[in-house]
Amino acid sequence: MISALTPHGGTPHGGTPHGGTPHAGPGSGGSEIDRIMALSPVIPVLVIQDAAHARPIAEALVAGGLCVLEVTLRTGAALDVIREMSQVEGAVVGAGTVLNQDDLEASLEAGARFIVSPGLTEGLGRAAIASGVPFLPGIANAGDIMRGLDLGLDRFKFFPAVASGGIKALRALSAPFGRVRFCPTGGVDEASAAEWLALPFVACVGGSWLVPPVATDGRGPDVAEIRRRAAQAAALSGIA
Repeated sequence: MISALTPHGGTPHGGTPHGGTPHAGPGSGGSEIDRIMALSPVIPVLVIQDAAHARPIAEALVAGGLCVLEVTLRTGAALDVIREMSQVEGAVVGAGTVLNQDDLEASLEAGARFIVSPGLTEGLGRAAIASGVPFLPGIANAGDIMRGLDLGLDRFKFFPAVASGGIKALRALSAPFGRVRFCPTGGVDEASAAEWLALPFVACVGGSWLVPPVATDGRGPDVAEIRRRAAQAAALSGIA
């Protein structure tokens, strides 16, 4: 069970988000997406070019207190990165930028424990629900949310968060949908993460600032800096 993978044996981030009741959506993935969103206040959104960097990056993030890792399918190495990171103790590794059923199946075969998509289509939504995998689809407006609710989903990635209107927009969007919880991603950074997390309808945020660009001189990832950034992000909820 995902709930057994709390970092360092501590309490998950906020338990159930902001005191709400666990979502028991369709299939086996509904309550599990709540558990995953509760494990870390910040989910690193990772674009990794070289699978050789996967384990040291994952180890540094987990050591810093962030165990939920989203590997985006934006590089040719992404599926191998998921396989490598899945071997790191304590890591809960998912696939992001999942666009269709083929991406979904490839991600699950690689070992992804959850799925994140930039938007929501009926085809991908039904396939994800049928698979039972915890699923966090992207939304940007009320129509997107309503389509998700029609499928039995009520946990969403608000994407792209800043370009879609930021906190003001999400506050307005959340008002008619009281049981919905969000993971804002896209433009959320170290400076703004705490403000997003203070919103009662935000369970966690996604961010790409946790892993600095890897130097081209062969030294590999700066694991000390990654761990430092992860620890700062984890401290937003008192995990670290």
